[in-house]
Amino acid sequence: MGLSSPLLILFLLSWSGPLRGQQHHLVEYMERRLASLEERLAQCQDQSSRHAAELRDFKNKMLPLLEVAEKEREALRTEADSISGRVDRLEREVDYLETQNPALPCVELDEKVTGGPGTKAKGRRNEKYDMMTDCSYTISQVRSMKILKRFGGPVGLWTKDPLGPTEKIYVLDGTQNDTAFVFPRLRDFTLAMAARKASRVRVPFPWVGTGQLVYGGFLYYARRPPGGPGGGSELENTLQLIKFHLANRTVVDSSVFPAERLIPPYGLTTDTYIDLAADEEGLWAVYATREDDRHLCLAKLDPQTLDTEQQWDTPCPRENAEAAFIICGTLYVVYNTRPASRARIQCSFDVSGTLTPERAALSYFPRRYGAHASLRYNPRERQLYAWDDGYQIVYKLEMRKKEEEV
Repeated sequence: MGLSSPLLILFLLSWSGPLRGQQHHLVEYMERRLASLEERLAQCQDQSSRHAAELRDFKNKMLPLLEVAEKEREALRTEADSISGRVDRLEREVDYLETQNPALPCVELDEKVTGGPGTKAKGRRNEKYDMMTDCSYTISQVRSMKILKRFGGPVGLWTKDPLGPTEKIYVLDGTQNDTAFVFPRLRDFTLAMAARKASRVRVPFPWVGTGQLVYGGFLYYARRPPGGPGGGSELENTLQLIKFHLANRTVVDSSVFPAERLIPPYGLTTDTYIDLAADEEGLWAVYATREDDRHLCLAKLDPQTLDTEQQWDTPCPRENAEAAFIICGTLYVVYNTRPASRARIQCSFDVSGTLTPERAALSYFPRRYGAHASLRYNPRERQLYAWDDGYQIVYKLEMRKKEEEV
């Protein structure tokens, strides 16, 4: 034990010199690294100071420009509000002038003065209609509109049953289809994924055009049999009306419409050959034939048997007509232009003779530049259900007595 201790001390003393040399090199290395980091930190601080100064200069330059831009924005907003007010005032003045100086009634001059040649030969009666109800209202103006959503293609029809459940919505998309959508209520129809809420009703024969009608739990529509209107054959008088029971999903009745050489009644809606409508008096059909390819014809139908009760040759032109509807036995024809502009009711025809052309209001629709593929009047709500380039629109109507002055 006494011999080993001096040897250990000698061993440690022999290694102390190299260890001190390594520590010295390590310290020098760390000092160099720290100096390099300090230099980089100083450079970063200089760059940050320079960038901060540049940002301050940029801010000082931009603040006046932002103030100028804000002032210009406020000036543009004020000018836009002023222009909007002037446009609204101008449109009100135009509507007033149109009311005070309406377009000429759609009556041929020789018909009005001489009584001919307005009377057609082929057995059309053109007799005054005896009203079954005391309905005596006419349109004063199309008061407002509400765009609900966009569903389906650019052409179609949506409606309610004026005699059925008040909430159900019926949607018939397209001009040659066999499946109708039925929504339990309007709120379901306005949902983003509306089709999932709808039940589907398939009819045995595809409809043609947008002249379909839901009335009293039945779907009335026109079917084009092989060789029917537009088929290019001799069977140009075989447009068939179908009465389809929506609950039982069966065809209850069908009838060949008694008109020869049918043509589209609306010059701007060429897929429709017969447009079915309903009002307080019942079921109607708007159509046209080659016998008088300039004007619309009107027929009163029996909703039970589809028989034609009466027919009229109206003075309303086909040219630029896009749709029509009936209220209290008066046909109102809506006209437009191509390309589409602001729709207007420019011709009316009262089958009872109570409303004269001079007393009829020629009303413009609210500001919207589009084309109506279909219009359906609901007598219970006094509203129009319109299909405009895939948009479903509701128009509220303001009414007055037929005997009142415009």
